[in-house]
Amino acid sequence: MKRALIIAADRFEDLELLYPLYRLEEQGWKVDVAAPSKKTITGQRGYEYKANYAFKEVQPEKYALLIIPGGKAPETVRLDKDALRITKHFFRKNLPVGAICHGAQVLISAGEVQGRKLTCYQGMRDDVIAAGADYRDCEAAEDHNLVTSRCPSDLPHFMRGILELFNEPRLKRVVGGD
Repeated sequence: MKRALIIAADRFEDLELLYPLYRLEEQGWKVDVAAPSKKTITGQRGYEYKANYAFKEVQPEKYALLIIPGGKAPETVRLDKDALRITKHFFRKNLPVGAICHGAQVLISAGEVQGRKLTCYQGMRDDVIAAGADYRDCEAAEDHNLVTSRCPSDLPHFMRGILELFNEPRLKRVVGGD
């Protein structure tokens, strides 16, 4: 069974955590959620989810995929050294990473956007450009092992890109924005 990890904190964008979680489970994945501590985290719209692990407990080598939802949570996640350790592990091992909306903040803090094609919430465009990314305004940008999207309405494109990483041999493609 494939295993995925979602890293989040309070004030996550509800749809950006729950949609990937349920979509992956629907495909037969085992999905764990990690947060700053092993507690219930609350989304911006009031949905709650009990974290399986605290960031410091996560052994990233057990997972094939990392998802970073947006909302206000990335402001907290990006400040946690263990969350950055997890994120960097996936890039070092060339494993798939998906970040949506403000999830790009975690990628910036992990030092993983330089020279990459990506998209994010429109209000973060200047931040990802300043960090050296090749910003694209599209539903889903794919660059090697990284899939990014802008907002909840892009979730179908985002998840299609994530799932295609496991169904196709290619790992270098940009969807839209070219």
